[in-house]
Amino acid sequence: MKKIIILLLGVAVLAGFTALMLNKSQVSAEDKSDFAAGEVLVKFKKGIGPNDADKVHKKLGGRVKDTISGINVQVVDIGRKRVGEAVSAYARNKKVEYAEPNYIAYALAVPDDSYFSKQWGMDNTGQTGGLIDADIDAPEAWDLTLGSSEVKIAILDTGIDQTHKDLNSKIDLQKNFTDSSTVDDLYGHGTHVSGIAAAVTNNTLGVAGVGYQSSLMNAKVLDDNASGYYSWIAKGIIWATDHGAKVINMSLGGNRKSSVLEDAVNYAWNNGVVVVAAAGNSGNPSRTYPAYYQNCIAVAATDDNDQKASWSSYGKWVDVAAPGVDIYSTFPDHPYTIGKSLGYDYGSGTSMSTPHVAGIAALVWATEPGLSNQAVRDKIEQGADPVSGTGDYWIWGRVNACNAVGGSCSLEPFPTPTPEPSPEPTPTPEPNECSLYCFKGVCDSHCHPIKEDGNCPDCW
Repeated sequence: MKKIIILLLGVAVLAGFTALMLNKSQVSAEDKSDFAAGEVLVKFKKGIGPNDADKVHKKLGGRVKDTISGINVQVVDIGRKRVGEAVSAYARNKKVEYAEPNYIAYALAVPDDSYFSKQWGMDNTGQTGGLIDADIDAPEAWDLTLGSSEVKIAILDTGIDQTHKDLNSKIDLQKNFTDSSTVDDLYGHGTHVSGIAAAVTNNTLGVAGVGYQSSLMNAKVLDDNASGYYSWIAKGIIWATDHGAKVINMSLGGNRKSSVLEDAVNYAWNNGVVVVAAAGNSGNPSRTYPAYYQNCIAVAATDDNDQKASWSSYGKWVDVAAPGVDIYSTFPDHPYTIGKSLGYDYGSGTSMSTPHVAGIAALVWATEPGLSNQAVRDKIEQGADPVSGTGDYWIWGRVNACNAVGGSCSLEPFPTPTPEPSPEPTPTPEPNECSLYCFKGVCDSHCHPIKEDGNCPDCW
């Protein structure tokens, strides 16, 4: 089954759609082909037993092929029926709470580590004569806490390199939810994200991870082409929650809202997990899911001048910002699809911003183990620095690890021009109306603008 490949990694995700009536959303879904063919996701109302559910499936020609535990959603094989027709048929049944297509999301103390000087997002004096302190004050936070290996950050992504010396000892648990044959990262995205969140730190090697002593859980929910069905992501969320994750990082997203995905996020939140997700790289206020959901911390991207990255999604639905431009981190030690350097290299995107926040959440958990996830989220958001764009591009500001763990590290904000008000979200254009973006040096049709000189933007 062909899946479109788009990351939240310096490549624009498809813009979010506004809420539509059920029949309209089905037409749009059929046209976009951004869901699994031959299956739908179905949740029955509370009190409907297995026998009654089986009768509904028999009547409508469906067969249960999998169940997403925790939220009681069934992945139903509908054979050769059209997805839109099957969704409508199930949704009309009085015993069904909701039915939807199985949509696709896309991959979105100073240590002595040898490359730490390249990690401006953690420690940086900034530009303009050093007047801008655009980093998250990670070393100042580490003076207060080094985190704890008991705090697990679940990375829901393309997998993690199994032999990388800066990561392999950090992996506590792992599981593959995709149709890939391996839990390893053959694409490169998940390994880069993992290093930002919790690479082995203060080991004279490579890079430092924001979460310092925090451990990692590898939930492979995106395949080796960096795309994954919402059902895979939902199962990954629930698995991570049930196996002790305190933080879930999702540097991924799709343009389709989903009750299944929202139920999974709520399951994690209701079980005490902090959920962090990338806002997207659309360059406009369009919504990205799951970041848009109330129980996710939605993260936009800033550069080393504490300005919003030009390609970052933004808006009053985004919670915080974090460094996301030219972020140096781990990459697989073996050949991988993205094709950057082996071991370490730079990457840009809200995918890079998100694990900065996940790492901070892990540090906060370690300061007071009895905290609630709401208290952890409050410390992150309320401790953010109100940089330029706060209130328009995001609610709280650019995150500050030192403030979040109980320090006092904010500088006086550097004067910057007041940003223009955010424009109203616009509908996603049809594919033939999209502008151009750059992927691995090749321009193609999707939603990142080409430069005036005709060259691709500096993204990958």
